[in-house]
Amino acid sequence: MDGPDQEGRAMPESTVHRPLVAPSVETDQLAVDTLRFLAADMVEAANSGHPGMPMGAAPMAWTLWSRHLRHDPADPAWADRDRFVLSAGHGSALLYGLLHMFGYDLPTEELRRFRQLGSRTPGHPEFGETPGVECTTGPLGQGLAMAVGMALAERMSHARYPEITDHRTYAIVGDGCLMEGVSHEAASFAGHLGLGRLIVLWDDNAITIDGAVDRSCGDDQIARFAAYGWHTEVVPDGTDIEAIDAAIRRAEADPRPSFLAVRTVIGHGAPDVAGTAKAHGAPLGADQLARAKEIAGWGYPPFAVPEQVGATCAVLAEIGAGDRADWLDRFAEFAAAAPERAEEFTRAAARILPAGLAEALSGTVGDAPRATRQSSQACLDAVLSVMPELVGGSADLAGSTGTSCGPVVARDDYSRTAIAFGIREFGMAAILNGISLHGGFRVFGSTFLVFADYLRPALRLSALMGQPVIYVLTHDSIAVGEDGPTHQPVEHVESLRVIPGLQVLRPADDTETALAWELALTRTDGPTALILSRQALPQDTRAPIDHPGTDSQSAAPGGDLRTVELVATGSEVALAAAVAEQLRADGYTVRVVSALDRWRYSPAPSAHTVSIEAGSTTGWAGLVDLAIGIDEFGHSGPGAEVMAHHGFTVEAVLTRIREYLGGTR
Repeated sequence: MDGPDQEGRAMPESTVHRPLVAPSVETDQLAVDTLRFLAADMVEAANSGHPGMPMGAAPMAWTLWSRHLRHDPADPAWADRDRFVLSAGHGSALLYGLLHMFGYDLPTEELRRFRQLGSRTPGHPEFGETPGVECTTGPLGQGLAMAVGMALAERMSHARYPEITDHRTYAIVGDGCLMEGVSHEAASFAGHLGLGRLIVLWDDNAITIDGAVDRSCGDDQIARFAAYGWHTEVVPDGTDIEAIDAAIRRAEADPRPSFLAVRTVIGHGAPDVAGTAKAHGAPLGADQLARAKEIAGWGYPPFAVPEQVGATCAVLAEIGAGDRADWLDRFAEFAAAAPERAEEFTRAAARILPAGLAEALSGTVGDAPRATRQSSQACLDAVLSVMPELVGGSADLAGSTGTSCGPVVARDDYSRTAIAFGIREFGMAAILNGISLHGGFRVFGSTFLVFADYLRPALRLSALMGQPVIYVLTHDSIAVGEDGPTHQPVEHVESLRVIPGLQVLRPADDTETALAWELALTRTDGPTALILSRQALPQDTRAPIDHPGTDSQSAAPGGDLRTVELVATGSEVALAAAVAEQLRADGYTVRVVSALDRWRYSPAPSAHTVSIEAGSTTGWAGLVDLAIGIDEFGHSGPGAEVMAHHGFTVEAVLTRIREYLGGTR
């Protein structure tokens, strides 16, 4: 039942665990100034950073954290906590100030080490580096998209476990976040699915690094988000805590996702730079900071948190601890009533694979030739039969990429497995990151390999954050054929291999595709790209072919100059095997290695090594003696003819190898 606060305002049901007495006006102002000057002090000490955004957005951040956000500093990973995403990651000092004030494990010494090597206060928020940071932000727009993913994950989890899932996702975004195209993809998606537990506050300060926003952008953001199907509202004074609070409450009561435009002044209170680009990306300077503190009546030393503010935050943190304790009680009741479902929830949250996975995958191996995208579809079906927490979809290519998995998630049914991302590759990948970060699900997304370029920034964040997102990337070479060079990847596999932390697997047949899925699912500390063919490939019946996991050095034959090792991936493994037969007829000892993952390949000693892969030779060139590949764009035509045109036939490859061997005898 709703109850009044000290001024008679109604407190909604959703805040039953919140204090009935809101902080006083005096405490509010003191807390806001604390946030402002903690941020300015951090930037000043580092002589680097962005003080303007925190100084302008401090009132909305304090309002959100003191009146709405359900969290427990003692357990930052509590499953049913509200999520907060600072999409405008350049304002990281604002987030660090909040975490410090509320009692997260971020002591004053870390604030003093802002932006320093090895600190827990990096220049932009980094997941895993700072307790309480939900995701890595800084690349603008991606934080908003990941917040959409978190909000979707909450609804999907609620549909499966309504007894123990009931939280919100809040985000603060800036003008840069809204200008980046990924914001359109993610916001459109959120509106379509009616993600009503997502609330986005826009720090509407009308300034970017280069100057006023209206130099480059005149969008009516309110109309834009309303067109997406969002609840929208304008808060004309970003210092009015009561108005911000009321707007958030109305947003929480609305069934749509909400976009609140909060008008702020960048660098609020800094007399010569407030409202200008000068406040954006540089320290205020000692004189300007001193004057700002004087104007605010701030008489505390640098990095100080007044006792009154600290005490208030401690009380709020205790309430958060009570919220978590209540949830633990609910979970205990749930586990007692539904032990199998509770066990499933716990297993999925811990990213523990279910029993029977390997057996399910082994059943996908057949004898008939087929494309590895089709092999992958069989693997996906098998995995889903034992792993209900696996969810995902495609950028409008489910049939083409082999990722069909039943009815799609809709606003009236979030319990489903398939997600229709639409033609939004970048948004898809960023949303998948958000779902993965939320926890409780394993995720996959798919598109054509050539369109990995569209999603690369989010894939990079998957790797940077160590998230086990599975990217199913099909139509893996110029064998795509008639669609021509715009759809034929050449440099893409190699460009993915250079991303730190990304596992790139290009299987050759059913057996390797099943192994690739098992490797991808077993991995929990980073993403995997499955590179799959459009064209049918033969099953592995040609011996001897070695696969990942063998010791290629100890298994290598002989040591004379008539020993040749052919290493290939994907569709070129069968080609290498056919070439090997001809070389053996020439009198060579030949071993074929299928390098499912190039980084697992170690060249044999005292053998001529040749790589065969229908893509860029850049990486292979330093690893083998002869790299056979493609270092130009493809052509439009039937796939087999295009491959032949570029030298991917037994005869053409034999000629290249014989020419090389003739020169080495």
